[in-house]
Amino acid sequence: MKLQTKIPLLAEQHQIDYKSRLVLLGSCFTTHIGKKLDYYKFPLFQNPLGILFHPVAIENVIVRACKQEEVTEEALGFQNEHWYCFDAHSDLNSVSKTDLLTRVNRGLEATYQHIASASHIIITLGTAWVYRFTKTGALVANCHKVPQKEFSKELLSSDAIAKSLKNSLHQIKSINPNATVIFTVSPVRHLKDGFVENQRSKAHVISAVHQTINTHNASYFPSYEIMMDELRDYRFYETDMIHPNTLAIDYIWEKFRNVWIAEGAYPAMDQVASVQKDLGHKAFHSQSQQHQKFLKSLAKKITYLKETYPFMQFDE
Repeated sequence: MKLQTKIPLLAEQHQIDYKSRLVLLGSCFTTHIGKKLDYYKFPLFQNPLGILFHPVAIENVIVRACKQEEVTEEALGFQNEHWYCFDAHSDLNSVSKTDLLTRVNRGLEATYQHIASASHIIITLGTAWVYRFTKTGALVANCHKVPQKEFSKELLSSDAIAKSLKNSLHQIKSINPNATVIFTVSPVRHLKDGFVENQRSKAHVISAVHQTINTHNASYFPSYEIMMDELRDYRFYETDMIHPNTLAIDYIWEKFRNVWIAEGAYPAMDQVASVQKDLGHKAFHSQSQQHQKFLKSLAKKITYLKETYPFMQFDE
């Protein structure tokens, strides 16, 4: 008896291993995949300007970084006793204008360096809904609690999104023609926009992604489709009924692993997982002989991994 429909997935070429260098950009689902990759100690660089929800916000960061264009003071604003940048998430906000400017430009410079050396770039798109700052006409990545009357809300067409994605790809390839770019659509439901509006948004994004990968050298991983079809039950959501829960994230990660992680990396991943589990162990008697033996065994495992993969760092 079949109780679930399965999305057919095949292992991709140019898979990820411990020689890979990863860049992750985009919506909050990027953070979930990033945490999994970080847990297994793959070398990665993630969202230097914070979470970015729509394709133009991601494009703006990629273009600035690849062209090595710095953000100037004119691009900053002041609200609620904090300085902000419309191209960055509120996590970067600061009481100091100089500090914010430094952090944003350092993030852009780091983005340039990591894109230039990346083997894989994973871009997760969240929504087609955008806010335009009426004073300048620019689309913003984050409104930073600036009064809503200062913005107009728009739904990007699939053609406009495709144009944005193609420009992002062009900029990436201009400094790193060999990078493998993987697009995915976030399964997070943006219900604040409305139920019908969320579906329209996802449809525009998905249509644009496929229009792009059909004409450019890029790949697609169906995070959204796995959530909507294979996990079509509210038990796979957080209590807000919007965000995938831990079980759903683990399930989608396993699918991603099967498609994009090279089998040759699995033994090292198992060793890393063993270390991570041991690091989370809480001793009943920290001075006992048994625990000291456990610590020596753990140190030996970490030393072996660091000798084999010098970039790995553990919170010992």
